[in-house]
Amino acid sequence: MNTPTAISTPAGSAPVAVLEQQVWQEREARHHERVDALVAGHLERRRDRVAHPVEDFLFTYYSYKPSQLRRWYPGAGVVLLGEAARHRLDERFFTEIRATGPDGDPVVGVGLDLEAFTAKRGSTARFVVSLLTAVASRPAHLGCFGLHEWAMVYRRNQDEVRHSSVPLRLGAEGTDRVVESHRIQCSHYDAFRFFTPEARPLNRLRPSRDTQIELDQPGCLHATMDLYKWAYKLAPAVPGELLVDCFELARDVRELDMRASPYDLSGYGYEPVRIETAQGKAEYMAAQEDFAERGKVLRARLLAACAPLVGTTATGGE
Repeated sequence: MNTPTAISTPAGSAPVAVLEQQVWQEREARHHERVDALVAGHLERRRDRVAHPVEDFLFTYYSYKPSQLRRWYPGAGVVLLGEAARHRLDERFFTEIRATGPDGDPVVGVGLDLEAFTAKRGSTARFVVSLLTAVASRPAHLGCFGLHEWAMVYRRNQDEVRHSSVPLRLGAEGTDRVVESHRIQCSHYDAFRFFTPEARPLNRLRPSRDTQIELDQPGCLHATMDLYKWAYKLAPAVPGELLVDCFELARDVRELDMRASPYDLSGYGYEPVRIETAQGKAEYMAAQEDFAERGKVLRARLLAACAPLVGTTATGGE
């Protein structure tokens, strides 16, 4: 196994790590095994045309396909050696790179074409860094209790809600009473935009796409799930292992999101988090705090991966 070798590179580019073919192919194989296990259920249901309101969400709400998630990338600043690496030259944003090998001799491998990538995706990278840096600078605000999901079905009949085949745990009237008896303070635009028209005036904030950097905060379940979105939007500059770590966190967050929702998911094997009770609120906040801590670590890793794309040494406060 070889040791990555750092060499001098221009400002704004990534220090180079050189990986021999056996090393990077072992990483790629582990990535494939991990993703295959994660997406097997979804692919089986898709073949059978069976929907799952919790586990299919990351493939229906987000635009990244299982086949894309399975594709392993080394990330910016990594040079892959060996004949197998040359197949990547047919892929977008990959090019030949000259570097210094582990034995000190010059080598030619394949890696991310940083110049081409930043020319096409630089504005996205700068937005992601600005957003994640802002979120990382704030304390986690807990206690929203997942009421965004309740606001999405407020004053709607069963056949009008998104998951119409799943019953509402408290019924339509009981759901409405929960919404009306709580203070709703949703800060995430991509949750707020799905509120029913009757629920929107009940929210204490008015999030919009333009205020996302100003309002997103690390305790928000949707902001945490979106780490996955920002990771895949910057592929192939983000290492595959980090992308899947973000996917797994988003999957776990989605489960809490739905367990705390007004839907009765007992038929799918999920116990509800009854946020209308004191015990349920405490359970929700404890899980929310844990996700915020996990998100903090991944946010810092994602910022570090973005640093060569924007010419910074972003660390996310870690």
